[in-house]
Amino acid sequence: MPIYEYVCHDCGHEFEMLVRSEERPACPSCGRKKLTKRLSVPAAHVAASPADACPVRESCPSQNCSGRGCGMAEWMG
Repeated sequence: MPIYEYVCHDCGHEFEMLVRSEERPACPSCGRKKLTKRLSVPAAHVAASPADACPVRESCPSQNCSGRGCGMAEWMG
């Protein structure tokens, strides 16, 4: 269930909403359903610097290493 960003045509309110399958959301400000879905940029975590990178990144079994905070370094180390 993705979270989408919308803009209401009637009142201009911008909001985010969790949308299930074919559900058609309504504006939380005015209640109308004339909305435009906005293009969203997905969030991604990137290590702040090479010093913050995971020390076992090269041998980590995770395909999507998110750095030192995942706990794999302690588990593998």
